[in-house]
Amino acid sequence: MVTRFDPFRDVDRLLTNALRQVPSSPGMPLDLYREGESFVAKVDLPGVDPSSIDIDVEERTLTIRAERRKEQGEDVQWLSHERPTGTFARQLSLGSGLALDRIEAGYADGVLTLTIPVAEEAKPRKIQVSHTATPTTIEQPAQG
Repeated sequence: MVTRFDPFRDVDRLLTNALRQVPSSPGMPLDLYREGESFVAKVDLPGVDPSSIDIDVEERTLTIRAERRKEQGEDVQWLSHERPTGTFARQLSLGSGLALDRIEAGYADGVLTLTIPVAEEAKPRKIQVSHTATPTTIEQPAQG
């Protein structure tokens, strides 16, 4: 019997098991991409009161919290209640090389947009090579 070596089989199995154990965040789906010299995170928060959104950065962890309140009324009889309510939180681990003091946040049409700029010292730059002429020595003919 021939056994084929598949280096990705075990990795795939481990990732599949790990992903099953990671709690999902159904209340805060996120898109993250790089655009030019900034990273952009877009978080869906429909039905959230903008005043309930709280964003903190501590060390290199960015935490987003928001609340969607349950609609209540005296004569409400729920027929279907699928939209999650309560307080939601999401954390992002930020790498080095980001300008944490210049993060901007905006909320429009139920979408929270965070713009995280790359720090100046982390941006690639060209190093100029200076060229100096090597001094030449002029030898004097020997007199004699």
